[in-house]
Amino acid sequence: MAEQAPAKNTPDTEAVPAPGGPVDDLVSTQHVLTIGRRKLRYTATAGRVVLRQEVLTEGKFDGHLPRAEVFLTAYTLDGADAGRRPVTFAFNGGPGSSSIWLHLGLLGPRRVVSGDAGELAPPPYGLVDNAETLLQHSDLVFIDPVATGYSRAVEGEKPGEYHGFTRDLESVGEVIRLWTSRNGRWMSPKFLAGESYGTTRAAGLAAHLQDRHGMYLNGVMLISAVLEFGTLDFTPGNDVPFALFLPSYAAVAHYHGLLGDRELTDVLADAERYAAGRYPYALAQGNRLPADERTEAITRLAGLTGLSPDYLDRVNLRIEHTRFFAELLRSRRQVVGRLDGRFTGWDADAAGEQSVDDPSFRAITGPYTAALNHYVRAELEYLNDLPYEVLNSQAAKDWSFKEFENNHVTVADKLAEAMRANPYLKVHVASGHYDCATPYYATEHTLARLQLPDDLRPNIEVRYYPAGHMMYVHEPSRVQQSEDLAAFVQAASNR
Repeated sequence: MAEQAPAKNTPDTEAVPAPGGPVDDLVSTQHVLTIGRRKLRYTATAGRVVLRQEVLTEGKFDGHLPRAEVFLTAYTLDGADAGRRPVTFAFNGGPGSSSIWLHLGLLGPRRVVSGDAGELAPPPYGLVDNAETLLQHSDLVFIDPVATGYSRAVEGEKPGEYHGFTRDLESVGEVIRLWTSRNGRWMSPKFLAGESYGTTRAAGLAAHLQDRHGMYLNGVMLISAVLEFGTLDFTPGNDVPFALFLPSYAAVAHYHGLLGDRELTDVLADAERYAAGRYPYALAQGNRLPADERTEAITRLAGLTGLSPDYLDRVNLRIEHTRFFAELLRSRRQVVGRLDGRFTGWDADAAGEQSVDDPSFRAITGPYTAALNHYVRAELEYLNDLPYEVLNSQAAKDWSFKEFENNHVTVADKLAEAMRANPYLKVHVASGHYDCATPYYATEHTLARLQLPDDLRPNIEVRYYPAGHMMYVHEPSRVQQSEDLAAFVQAASNR
């Protein structure tokens, strides 16, 4: 475990407290991480920052009133040139998720040992040094949006006000601005790293930070991306997701031995070709599709997904994802994971139409929750009796997309806008082949349609891993992904 010194306050990262109001409660500890023969000395700062809002009443300034307390964990390399050292602001998604996954799974200096599909670690789990941490190349700031982690609205304020697209961008953007200003980092290369809905947030923030604060970024890391919700929403009349999920279905079927001895690369290429051509054509024809072509489509889908021709006929060629999770291994009385199709589990009703639970999410929740609750107190020395909200399901239920009323939610335009305004902005996209929450082919579909000049398209790089949504659960993928992100940050820092 990393060496530590006693905790201390960090005045340079605290705001001047308002009399009688909430104050920042940041605590700093010193650590040493040994990587080979190199010692990485760093400061960890954990705690809550008070967000304040300028209030005007009838045109009169009433002050900066506290609205929320946002928990963050920052890691800064000791002795580094703050003006040249990159800094990465990281968060997960949900919406309603804390930053626990990227923090303890991939980027931070300590990581949880959770095991993997078929070989899960038993409780009480483990926490070890992360020799591949991105801290070697960038300072790190993990942000828990309001109502996640230890972040809360202040007394008298409504947390639901932060459960929406725009207010979420504004509050997380304000945390980034505050941390950057208080730590003298405006001249540092700056990056965002988001996962899942965190990629929606990151794309929106890239534009918001430019427009609101004049903060131009060096790079955005999109892990398991969703930039256009219309590619994922299985709503009546929207046939797009059926084709875009198909390659991921094929990957999962292959993993579970339902497609013979074909190579995965061949299966994916075959599924992508069909998803790009004959499959969407067949769906678009509806009842006009001739019987022989319908039979051909059923046969092709059966060969790519491992599902029975009878089932494919009964669902009218349209494989909805929660139905797929329940149907694929029904003969084994098992369901497969949504976040990671390599994981399997059991529903109470083995004849259910849809899977009720996600075995891939259940498999990793325990290890990460235990590790965080231990780590923040025992090693970061931050004490708080509030429950650490790993995933706030109520926030997810209440989340507002009122800005997109009568339209699909999309931030693809925001990302393109940010890239056009800042031609030096680089984008890294990471996808897992077994991810059936944000399938890789849906991400490709979105990237291909970004409104960018040809000169800027090389600014986007895409990497794939033989794993799921949290691809770092798979150890070889974690090591490779860490290497890929390090290379991206180094190249995009323009130093």
